[in-house]
Amino acid sequence: MNYQRRALCTFTAVVAALIGSVQLSGAQRDAADKKPSLSLKATPPAGFAPLRVHLSVDVKGGTNDSAEFYCPTRHWDWDDGTISENSEDCNPYEAGKSEIGRRYSADHTFRLSGEYRLTFRLKQKDKVISSATTTITVRAGAQEGY
Repeated sequence: MNYQRRALCTFTAVVAALIGSVQLSGAQRDAADKKPSLSLKATPPAGFAPLRVHLSVDVKGGTNDSAEFYCPTRHWDWDDGTISENSEDCNPYEAGKSEIGRRYSADHTFRLSGEYRLTFRLKQKDKVISSATTTITVRAGAQEGY
């Protein structure tokens, strides 16, 4: 009887471990299936005109081979009447092989004082797939407008 009880306990432990690993895989899969999100940071967030600002965007979460986020057009709206857009030639998308970009950056100089709402968008053709905004403050400087 002791042998049967020990065998049953061992079997129960193995089944519980397998079920736990399946649930963990499911949780990992749910995290990977989520759509990536953008985090936008302006450095410095405030200063005197003319102010050169560096924007950095991090793509967080999701899978590395997200078809929607593969080879997007980057659209920078500087809120001063200037818009920058850039893209690159990419190989055709291949599931499981193609990797998305995880970091983008750009610099811009603001010559006039004011508060600016900077917007970054990732686009596929004319469709915006994700966007992020941040605000900077530019104070009047000795050379404003030059």
